[in-house]
This record gives sequence, structure tokens and C-alpha cells, in this order.
Amino acid sequence: MRHALVTAGTKGLGKKAAEEFLQHGYSVTVSYFRDTEAAEAMKKEWTTFRDRLHFVQADMTEKRDIKTLASSAVKQFGRLDVLVCNAGPYVFERKKLMDYSTTEWNEMIQGNLSAVFHLFQEVIPVMREQQYGRIVTYGFQGAGSAPAWIYRSAYAAAKSGLVSLTKSVSIEEAENGITVNMVCPGVVTSDYKEASIPEARRGQDSKTPVGRPAAGGDIARAITFLCEEHSDMITGSVLEITGGVDVLNKWR
Repeated sequence: MRHALVTAGTKGLGKKAAEEFLQHGYSVTVSYFRDTEAAEAMKKEWTTFRDRLHFVQADMTEKRDIKTLASSAVKQFGRLDVLVCNAGPYVFERKKLMDYSTTEWNEMIQGNLSAVFHLFQEVIPVMREQQYGRIVTYGFQGAGSAPAWIYRSAYAAAKSGLVSLTKSVSIEEAENGITVNMVCPGVVTSDYKEASIPEARRGQDSKTPVGRPAAGGDIARAITFLCEEHSDMITGSVLEITGGVDVLNKWR
């Protein structure tokens, strides 16, 4: 049985990805930080999969917690086939770079870039031993070309750096049967982060060229596709899932 680790997997896009893996027959480890209520709610909701679902509390900005998370996941199911780097802080307030504090800057870089480095350090040796692995990181629309994103400079800098890291490691680890790709969600509102594609199709969104809201199900479907055994020819790719929305200009 394949085993997937999804960081920040108890709510939002992470929860939807974890759900998709469970429905595809995977065992799943999910991490959470402060929201113990979300973790408990997920345990109750997914009692059917309790033998294939493992929860670990971890602060993804702390190297020690990341090490504990990875080792606990491997110990629980004996292997680790998929890593989905869903966790990552975001500053919702519109702020120019000069208005960021050093603490806010460090949080963006550590949570969105350094945390992935530490996860890779723990997970890739396991995947090398297996000669198989699938890793998915998260970016934003256009991240592959390092565009300007005003009022989101720290987040954009971290994610643009993550693009290069994703592509570099995809080449370095290809010989070990490990693929590394990035998904770039568009605008997924809170109401739809845990929604399925059929649920989203019942809605309407005149601002989206495809005419409906984006849902967590759209992102989860893309992630599981990239993690399929026969998707080994797809590595170092940046996949945008936006419904045609110009995300950067929409939120200026």
C-alpha cells in the first residue's frame, strides 16, 4: 500500500488532497499545528479510514518537528511514497516590502522555502532506498517566471525560490525513481477549499473564464495525477490550475 504524507492536511486544500489519497487506497499521514479541533473533527469524519490515517502535530518552521513528523510517518506505515508540501504561511494583509518586519519576512521564507528543504532532507533518503517517490510542492500562478506580485513580495520570493528548488531536485533525484513537481492553485475561496469538483460545478463565477469557482477537488485531482506510478515522465513541471484567472492582476 502506498503511503502519502500531506503537511497541514487537516483542513483546506491539504485536507482535500489527503481525502483524495485515501479514496485512491493510500495510507495517509497528515500534520497539523495549532488546530487540534480540525484534527479531531477529521478523525471522526474519516472513521472508515482510521487504519490508514495517521496524525502528527508539528510546527513546519521547526527543523526538530519536521524530523519527528517524517520519522513518525515512516514508523507508522513502514514506507513513504508521496510527500505533499501543502503547509506554508501567507500574509493576507496587503503590504509593501518596506512594511514587513524581520519576523514576518523570516516566517515567509522559513515556512515556504526552508521547511521544504528540511522535509526533503528527511524524506528523500527513504524514497532513495525504495527507488520510488513522488513529491509535490505548491506555488502561485506565474511562479515559474518569478513575476512581480506587489503586496506579496515576501511570499512570492519564497515561492519563486521554491520553483528552482523543485526543478533542481527533480533532476538530481530522477535516477532514484523520484519525481518532484509543483502545483499552482488559482483563486480558491474558503467556501470551496474542501469542496469537490461536482460541488463547484453547481456554482457560478463570472470572473473565472471557465465559469465556475475553483475547488479543492481541482487541486487534489492534479496532485494525485502527478503522484501516479505511471506519471514518472512528469518531473520538474509547474502545473497551473487557475481556470484561466489572472491571479496576480486580480488581487492588485
